[in-house]
Amino acid sequence: MTKDAAQNDKGPELIESDTMSDQETYILRLYVAGQTKKSLTAFANLKEICEKHLGGRYRIEVVDLLENPQLAKGDQILAVPTLVRRLPPPIKKIIGDLSNTERVLVGLDIRPAEGPHVQ
Repeated sequence: MTKDAAQNDKGPELIESDTMSDQETYILRLYVAGQTKKSLTAFANLKEICEKHLGGRYRIEVVDLLENPQLAKGDQILAVPTLVRRLPPPIKKIIGDLSNTERVLVGLDIRPAEGPHVQ
């Protein structure tokens, strides 16, 4: 991750959009195992997707399982990187580097699976 996305001993690092709004906020937790190329790619892809499609309605929590392996149990993490949408319900999970933007949007229910999307 970048310096501002590093995890501290207190748990997941929070990355909030610059303009949080009163609309429905997406709470996204990205589980990684160290600063591997795949983890860094997943974080960069997630940040770009959030900025482009969620505007100010998101918060990213980065959890490094090398530093806090016990946190994997709560969300039943079996592979990394894994993205977990905590809010809004229901909880959703996506495994991989998040490079397929369309798949991520559909998986997070940000964009319908069919039809044009107007932003």
